[in-house]
Amino acid sequence: MYYFLCHLSLMDLCYTSAVVPRLIRDLAAARKNISYNNCMTQLFTAHLLAGVEICILVSMAFDRYVAIVKPLHYVAIMSRQRCNMLVVLAWAVGFWHSVALLLMVLSLPFCGPNQIDHYLCDVKPLLKLVCKDIHVVSILVTANSGMVVVVIFLVLVVSYILILCNLRTRSSAGRRKALSTCSSHIMVVALFFVPCIYTHVLRAGAENRDKGISVFYTVIAPMLNPLICTLRNMEMNVAMRKVWSQVAHSDLKQIK
Repeated sequence: MYYFLCHLSLMDLCYTSAVVPRLIRDLAAARKNISYNNCMTQLFTAHLLAGVEICILVSMAFDRYVAIVKPLHYVAIMSRQRCNMLVVLAWAVGFWHSVALLLMVLSLPFCGPNQIDHYLCDVKPLLKLVCKDIHVVSILVTANSGMVVVVIFLVLVVSYILILCNLRTRSSAGRRKALSTCSSHIMVVALFFVPCIYTHVLRAGAENRDKGISVFYTVIAPMLNPLICTLRNMEMNVAMRKVWSQVAHSDLKQIK
């Protein structure tokens, strides 16, 4: 669990670093412009890191499923080699996803004012600047991003339904411990996937509030993930209490 939490925290840090600095710069600057190369770089980086983060959330769900449903086989199933394989697979899927979107966008002809109504160089706002019919391209974007997100979200929902069904046969103490561990992951998944599904499932030409909704999975969710995972984890709470008690004890000694 902590192995995947470490990678999730790293992805949150990298993902927000690809979005937030540019957002802060645009809020402070009079001219909110970005070059074509920088825009394509941000597009590739944001989708790469988001794809990796989604796959890590799936790996975390699989890890919780094995720990709760098959606890006696946990060490054998979730070996370090398999955990490393899941992380490598996450990077491979994220890279494939971002490269496919980037190659599709690079092949499109852009015209017009070259102004996007968004704080992020994402595919949907860029498609509004294309000089040809985007019906087919919009379907491909929805299939690449929207449907993949929906399928992964359904897989996560099914995994937690199976976990909850398995918990009916456990003791009350075991249910509380399992639910305490899973509840943080469920909140993280909901914060990231619900706005992400809303943004990427609608077609590119549809009128929606995707710019405001995108703030949830680009800024708010990565910011809250470490806090949620820390406060909802019993071991982390115990460790934090020990640290604070040691700090308070040392402060009292200094005062005396």
